[in-house]
Amino acid sequence: MEIISGFTAAKARLARQVVLDFGKISPGSKETFGREMSPEEVVAKILSDVKTRGDTAVIDYTARFDRCRVSSLEVKAEQIKAAYNTIEPELLEAFRMASRRIRKFHQEQKELVWRGVEGKEWGQLVRPLDKVGLYAPGGTAALASTVLMIAIPPKVAGVKELILATPPGPDGSVPPLMLAAADIAGVDRVFAMGGAQAIGAMAYGTQSVPKVDKICGPGNSFVVLAKKAVFGQVDIDALQGPSEILVIADESAKAEYCAADLLAQAEHGQLSHAVLLTTSPRLAQEVRKELDQQSLLLPRQQIASESLKNNGVIVILDSIEEAIELANLFAPEHLELVVKNAETYLNRVQNAGCVFLGEYSTEPIGDYIAGPNHSLPTGGTARFSSPLNILDFMKIIDVVKMDRDGVQKLGPAAMLIARAEGLEGHARAIEKRLKS
Repeated sequence: MEIISGFTAAKARLARQVVLDFGKISPGSKETFGREMSPEEVVAKILSDVKTRGDTAVIDYTARFDRCRVSSLEVKAEQIKAAYNTIEPELLEAFRMASRRIRKFHQEQKELVWRGVEGKEWGQLVRPLDKVGLYAPGGTAALASTVLMIAIPPKVAGVKELILATPPGPDGSVPPLMLAAADIAGVDRVFAMGGAQAIGAMAYGTQSVPKVDKICGPGNSFVVLAKKAVFGQVDIDALQGPSEILVIADESAKAEYCAADLLAQAEHGQLSHAVLLTTSPRLAQEVRKELDQQSLLLPRQQIASESLKNNGVIVILDSIEEAIELANLFAPEHLELVVKNAETYLNRVQNAGCVFLGEYSTEPIGDYIAGPNHSLPTGGTARFSSPLNILDFMKIIDVVKMDRDGVQKLGPAAMLIARAEGLEGHARAIEKRLKS
């Protein structure tokens, strides 16, 4: 992992542009569709087929891409119930504990939402969405924790129906832990389908899959492109990119902790980012040694090592203030402040998905059980977007409440503006109230 020094060099090294680039040719497109196609063309073809042929298209693409044929897309209730019998009780209790904490955190968010218009000239109505589609990666890398994170906020917000799409395994079934997590989180229906075809099914509706108002959840490049393509037909949460972490550490930090947290993100994938900003040259050298040693113990060592080689960097800086300035420019998904008196620096953080304070606030705790959502902005989008939260599943309806005095006070100015814009009908509608 490269070590560099100085603010200017670090600023150049960490500079990035948010670009969704999935290549010119989609691997396997010729074998599947008879000609070479770009990923965007593949997704457009799949979405068009799903829109036209519904369930049949989804089942056909599941057979092609997931190498299994399902007779029915929806997972039966008895299968979900049976899933509990195959999971260790301790693991189930861990998921229930995580569910309780995630629900409590988002319930507190809900209590901050303002409602009502009584006694005011204006106000807001807050209404939950009717139907939300959730997408969780499955197959060999089933992320059951993601199900909790993307399902509980809309449930707390009051969404009437939640459906989950997740890819089936080779035998055509959804992993039991995914089914149990969905049930614990309050998902109403589960469908064994993945990829762009699942996004299309939820966006357009099929014979068995209901059309939803919003789709959220992470996925591979085809899922991301499909979400981008259906936006406008439905709402989406975000276009999630590779995972990333930025750790700010001073001389008090433990090298083994810093290295472990960097590796925890690096093992996600070869495109993950792992960055350490430190004021201690000694710590920089020790962390690099720890990375080499600890990575040998990881089953995903090759992935983590490739990630650190391509997108990992250790930066030596003169001050924590410089580090925070760089962090705000980078706008990381996860930001760890492993420094003395970490909370005193919190008010300087402007751009981050989630901040972890102190050496014991390791990022993986946030991934699973702390309570705040782990569905966070990536790729620098923390500059303008937020973690998944209950407001993502609510719509706000503005309310105006005028009486005669209000119209007499505000009407003349409104009429002047209307006539300046050439909209005489607007002015006359107000004028009629003033004359009455």
